[in-house]
Amino acid sequence: MYERLVGTVRSFPIAAALELGSVLVCLGLFVGTFAVLVSGPPAVTSTAGGAGAGSQVPLAWLAIIGTGAAFVVFWTALVPLFQRVQNVQG
Repeated sequence: MYERLVGTVRSFPIAAALELGSVLVCLGLFVGTFAVLVSGPPAVTSTAGGAGAGSQVPLAWLAIIGTGAAFVVFWTALVPLFQRVQNVQG
């Protein structure tokens, strides 16, 4: 069973690295979200400049959101684009 898995990974090392990286990013986002939730919901502080002016969201929340957004863009836009380019060239 393991020989078959190792053989598949050796046949497609880039795909295996992408899949393993995706699993690690998902686990990191899952753990990171709960770690940040323990500190409470994101408290938005604003100044007297009107609705949303000067609002600040804690950096940890921005990191979670930015990482998640980059992950989604990677798999929904960049990977299909790469596959189409490969199909056109090949």
